[in-house]
Amino acid sequence: MSEPTSRPLWQWSATDIARATHAGEITAGEVTEAVLARMDAVNPALNAVVESLAEEARAEAAALDASDAPKGPLHGVPVTIKVNVDQEGHATTNGVAALKDLIAPGDAPVVRNLKAAGALIIGRTNTPEFSFRADTDNPLYGRTYNPWGRHLSAGGSSGGAGSAVMAGIGPLAHGNDIGGSLRFPASANGAVTVKPGLGRVPAWNPSQTAERGLLAQSMSVQGLLARSAKDLDLSMPALIAPDARDPFHVPLPWRGASPVPPIKVAVTRDDFGFGLHPEVATAIDKAASALSDAGYDVTEVEPPLAFETGEEGYRTLLGEVKALMGPDIATHGSETVNAIFDAYFELFPPYEGPDLLRAMAKRSHYARAWSLFLQDYPLVLTPFLLKPFFNAGRDAEGLDGARDALGQAHWSFIMNFTGLPAGNLPTHIADLPEGPQTIGVQIAGQRWREDLIVDAMRAIEERIPPVCTTLWERMG
Repeated sequence: MSEPTSRPLWQWSATDIARATHAGEITAGEVTEAVLARMDAVNPALNAVVESLAEEARAEAAALDASDAPKGPLHGVPVTIKVNVDQEGHATTNGVAALKDLIAPGDAPVVRNLKAAGALIIGRTNTPEFSFRADTDNPLYGRTYNPWGRHLSAGGSSGGAGSAVMAGIGPLAHGNDIGGSLRFPASANGAVTVKPGLGRVPAWNPSQTAERGLLAQSMSVQGLLARSAKDLDLSMPALIAPDARDPFHVPLPWRGASPVPPIKVAVTRDDFGFGLHPEVATAIDKAASALSDAGYDVTEVEPPLAFETGEEGYRTLLGEVKALMGPDIATHGSETVNAIFDAYFELFPPYEGPDLLRAMAKRSHYARAWSLFLQDYPLVLTPFLLKPFFNAGRDAEGLDGARDALGQAHWSFIMNFTGLPAGNLPTHIADLPEGPQTIGVQIAGQRWREDLIVDAMRAIEERIPPVCTTLWERMG
């Protein structure tokens, strides 16, 4: 939708900012000042942006406005970067105090691609320690709060990004996802995201001194949080531009071949025995109805090996984490994060030794089963979490807290273990005793067909508007 000219610039979408800067109707400097003023107004209460880059952004905006060079697709669009990714001259802390002086010698591919597209980086956003929690808090920067209220976690690990983008601190926010770190904060804050599939967005940190584990390379992806799927459609083509520093990047265009309509969508409400909360069921029903109204062929059908894929995938990942990251977590992590990992390891006993190697090998078994299923159903509509989002700090409240926050998130883990793309968007605002909150649903899809997922989310948004306006009215 086009932005009314009466609406303040910080509320404008990335799509309308780019259109207006290309047309010369507004300048990059004007947009930057509006968003920086919004950051000054709301960030002190949220702690979403932990490093302001106001002066750098002003200088870059002035340079863009003075340049006669062709304008990139994100010309003048403000964006934030998560503190676990390299941005030259800034610390890549990963939320860990011991890394506060780890200054990046160069830009990661995702940062380079955003800059090349004309985006303006206005700040760096918070993440939990080691970027491995579904909530965002750490001893270095403190807690990030949800703009909907303090009755809710801001999610993790891209909690700073989710809080910032929904509060109006830029229309785009970089994040990443190894088990749900884009989709958890999307669900918590009411943002829209698509977790790219394996190999889709180039990734590497110039500051790293060792290669990541094989599963981390295969399951972790870079992406964006936005307020609408339309803005993802605008920005994702820039994000997937190739970079030779990632030798496993897949250089495919954003748009694949158009499928023959109607596109089949498999809908599942499988709760794996944990129970599906009525508000989550409502969100699924609304999404399915919107897709059906848009001409999709929506069918109730269960995907293959769903619980097993999620369970085995997370036990396998935690086996690698325990072996490769365990000593650093024990040495440099807080008591809180070490206790959380103890709970993780109890909930999902890590595979070790030859069992870990066998579990890694079996990954292709699950990916193959899903690939065959997706031949018949190119899209799958699932719950994300099985109940409304949890309160801040819930994952640190012993085994029950960790189970509430992460122990029932199999629909998230499935997509990382198989390397499939998965979107998340809110389709319902639940009015709960603790306060209002958005309920997000997940739409997964065929490998390298993020475009089909984003198209489906756009179709839903035409029938269920994004929640940002409701949030801003609530924030006052």
